[in-house]
Amino acid sequence: MERFTRVLRGYDPEEVNEFLDQVIAQVQKMVKSMKEKDKKIAIMNEKIKKLESTVNSTSSVREKLSQYERMESSLNNAMMMAQKTSDQIKVNAHRESVVILDNAKKNASRIVNEALMKAERQELEAERIKRDINIFKRKMSDLLESQLEMVRDMDNIDM
Repeated sequence: MERFTRVLRGYDPEEVNEFLDQVIAQVQKMVKSMKEKDKKIAIMNEKIKKLESTVNSTSSVREKLSQYERMESSLNNAMMMAQKTSDQIKVNAHRESVVILDNAKKNASRIVNEALMKAERQELEAERIKRDINIFKRKMSDLLESQLEMVRDMDNIDM
């Protein structure tokens, strides 16, 4: 605290005025400093709001990222299941094609054997028919010769 010198009617007015000027200057500095600090506080509050907005946005982005990661995991699982199913289908199709091919070969072999047997039977039948025709021709020829001989014999008798 400031001490003033005493003069005739109280304190020295110049010292008091000088002191008041100093107090006013200090108060003005403090007011100015407070205004600057208020501005800084306002600026900091704005930055805080922006950071909070960024944090909220970041939080939203994190949630979306987490959601996308879950979706990616689900898609990867689905793709793996589809690949396994595809592989299983290929294996089953290959097995089925082998079975079908084996059955086709067996059927083809059976059909060829049946055709060969049928051809052999028809060939034997054709040979039997040829033999029968030859026998028939011989018998017919013999019969005709015998008839011709009878006719000749009849000619000999009439004359």
